[in-house]
Amino acid sequence: MSSPLLPDSDTPYAGLTPEAVLDALDTVGLRGDGRLIQLNSYENRVFQVFLEDGSVVVPKFYRPGRWTDAQIHEEHAFALELQEAEIPVAAPLVLDGGGTLARFDVSGQTYRFAVAARRSGRAAELEDPAVLEWIGRFIGRIHAVGAKKPFEHRLSLDIATHGTAPRDWLLASELIPLDAESGWKQAVDAALDAVRECFDRVGPCRTLRLHGDCHTGNVLWTEAGPHFVDLDDALNGPAVQDFWMLLSGEPVAMRRQLNDLLSGYEDFMEFDWRELRLIEALRTLRMIHYSAWIARRWNDPAFPVAFPWFGGRGYWNEQATRLLDQVEALREAPPSYP
Repeated sequence: MSSPLLPDSDTPYAGLTPEAVLDALDTVGLRGDGRLIQLNSYENRVFQVFLEDGSVVVPKFYRPGRWTDAQIHEEHAFALELQEAEIPVAAPLVLDGGGTLARFDVSGQTYRFAVAARRSGRAAELEDPAVLEWIGRFIGRIHAVGAKKPFEHRLSLDIATHGTAPRDWLLASELIPLDAESGWKQAVDAALDAVRECFDRVGPCRTLRLHGDCHTGNVLWTEAGPHFVDLDDALNGPAVQDFWMLLSGEPVAMRRQLNDLLSGYEDFMEFDWRELRLIEALRTLRMIHYSAWIARRWNDPAFPVAFPWFGGRGYWNEQATRLLDQVEALREAPPSYP
């Protein structure tokens, strides 16, 4: 199985010029009219391309070495399964040749890419209870499909993959300044101990195929309701993973938002309310994993530009403080619900 912690190339997209993007699409029968726009994406390279027939497509070129073919095919199969169930997701198109994953060689680099139809939308109004309930219903439908079988090749959200592995990689990387390493290590170890205690208190929970990165930027809103984009981080995990990143504000507001989401969700899927105790544990694992994700890609020229605050002593000291705050949060009882 591929891991998001494998060594990264310094310039993984150096050969992916606009001409190369259009040439790649041409090999799968999609002829561009010369217009394309690069969309915001750090992990992969994503474009909006206008075709000669008047349609618009969104090709995604996968970061070399991140996922195996089997893992990408599982992402695509899940998206197509959701589409078949009439759930609004950005699913890959079946390309010339009958598959959803294509290859294109340029400058000695093989790029794997998929293509989806353009899906436009705006940010959802998450202050509106009706909007949250609507989103919750679709998450419930996603999870009803996701519960049918697990991913065999993609990652699972657990302490090993999203906690100890990124911690160990960071400590071995020599990227943490020596005068900050000890404090950060003590904090991350304390946080992981608290996360383990949290998972132990909750006990075994059902895992299912998830969107995995269900935050406001990946839920677009139209007059027809929400649709979900970017299944690049789809994985096995507890249902609550697809809820907590949609919550914001003070605890009272977050409780109200979660109740609205789950009100819609439980029209289609039963929710194990014990999982609410996992929210702060999952937030903690995401913090650790996020630091490792940026550090791994630091030699990619796009990352120092996008994250100029990363890497210095101040960053790691701040992370240590935040992780110790998470230890306290993990000791608190979960919010109560009316």
